[in-house]
Amino acid sequence: MKTSLILTLLMMMAAALTGAEVASEPTFKDVSYGPHERNKLDVWQAKGEGARPLLIFIHGGGWAGGSKADVPVKLLNYMLAQGVSVASINYRYSTQAVLPAPVHDAARAVQFLRSKAGEWKLNAERFAAYGISAGATTSLWLAYHDDLADAKSSDAVARLSTKLCAAVALSPQTSIEPAVITGWVGEQVLLHPMMARAVGAKKVEDMKKPKAEWVKVLHEFSPITHVSRDDPPVLISNPRVDPLPATSAGSAIHHAELGAKLKEKADAAGVKCILRIEEKAGTEVPKPEAFLLEELRR
Repeated sequence: MKTSLILTLLMMMAAALTGAEVASEPTFKDVSYGPHERNKLDVWQAKGEGARPLLIFIHGGGWAGGSKADVPVKLLNYMLAQGVSVASINYRYSTQAVLPAPVHDAARAVQFLRSKAGEWKLNAERFAAYGISAGATTSLWLAYHDDLADAKSSDAVARLSTKLCAAVALSPQTSIEPAVITGWVGEQVLLHPMMARAVGAKKVEDMKKPKAEWVKVLHEFSPITHVSRDDPPVLISNPRVDPLPATSAGSAIHHAELGAKLKEKADAAGVKCILRIEEKAGTEVPKPEAFLLEELRR
């Protein structure tokens, strides 16, 4: 299955067949959280007394496509009805600026949203992320990575926390290290452009023998690198389990085995990680929305 079809399937899974639902206009639209033209976000304020928890949507597209407009309408409306405010962010594409730009932009957006907590009635202690594909990878990285807050910075926003209370990741890339991920899902994954673009490689074949500096960057921005005992709970969702080794680049880069490997490490570290396979999921495995509400309302 081609990558574009895989992404379409992920969007359909996230939206859960939105039907006739229509998104309301954001309370705050195209707010700049940084200097680049793609450092923009939208915020929908939920009704309710006091500060509201916040769900941050991070779009997919291999860090080279997609938009904050991709926030699933059904998810947005559901969270607002439950008293949870929602933000959706853009970030620099890796074709505009290689790693760490796409991921660090998301971290900056989290800090910026915390800086607006008082003004926008947000509970700064209850921020969670929901991402699809590359956005899911970013969501997991934020959940697992050490806090990027810089207490000595002259920038008040940079002094704020980047940590989350929970994350939902739809078909994430839990590792983007070529040697690691090929061992999990096979050589087809190297034909996907995400990893090559992320480090500025000229062609996908460069990932077969990546430069040492690329390997270092790809290791750093693999969420599985950073799992530790004090991390927040996450839920990983995949539509199904494809054959192994993967038969296409799209299947490989979104394979459920990537989530299974992360869960193994999380279980060993003693940190909560739920793996949900949609075609097999029973009532004992929470849906992403139920998981998020439980964590956001703690």
